Amino acid sequence: MGADIKSLRTRMKSVDSTLHLTKAMGLVASSKIRRATEAMNKSREYKKAVDEIVALLAACPECKKSPYMRNTGGERTRFIVVAGDRGLAGGYNANIFRTAKEFEGAEFITVGKRACDRFGNEANSSEHFSYSDAYALAEKLCSEFCAGAYDRLGIISTKYVSMLSQEAFVSYVLPLACEKGKAEASVVFEPEELLILNAAVPEYVAGSILAAVRESFACEVMARRTAMDSAGKNAQEMLDSLRLQYNRARQGAITQEITEIVAGSGE
Repeated sequence: MGADIKSLRTRMKSVDSTLHLTKAMGLVASSKIRRATEAMNKSREYKKAVDEIVALLAACPECKKSPYMRNTGGERTRFIVVAGDRGLAGGYNANIFRTAKEFEGAEFITVGKRACDRFGNEANSSEHFSYSDAYALAEKLCSEFCAGAYDRLGIISTKYVSMLSQEAFVSYVLPLACEKGKAEASVVFEPEELLILNAAVPEYVAGSILAAVRESFACEVMARRTAMDSAGKNAQEMLDSLRLQYNRARQGAITQEITEIVAGSGE
């Protein structure tokens, strides 16, 4: 009986420590949600504005000469894979890696320490990924695309659906596509459409990368808070069950001692 009580006490201490950890991590995630959501919304607005300009330019007949409009139909695809810097966020990282696994033979460029570890790339942070990081990566990718190093550029990231739901998402950035109806827009570009488009594409790619990273990070902290809330609830239920078992075992031990004392005094 004594061994059972000692074992239960050890397990209670371990579960209680886990409970404190999950609560702390949940609070940290909650404190980051507001700032991450604001950054996500701002990057969405910027991306929407740049997308609109590039779509108007891509619809101009002259811009069909742009190397960014080149569509060879080749299968050499590069993906920017955006994952988190750490785990304990439910299926957040696993969903990204599962999606990336569908594109065997593609080349992967990673953002986020978990993605870097997974694909063996140089470590970087998704939480601290800045516009200057995005633009430097965009310039390199645009230059290599124009040189014919690959045929298509995509981003594998996480899309925000709600506080409790986030989904792995694949979007394609290059080559540019001409949207029907945009050519009719009465917009005058100076000095000329082709020159402006070629200059604007790195900004467009950088905006797409940054928006994907910031939305993914917002999804990560939301997923982590949900996971920690669930883990904390489970730990509390387990702790309550262990306390009940402990109290019963302790009461049984006390009852047994009293019985032995009474039996001994009657002899």
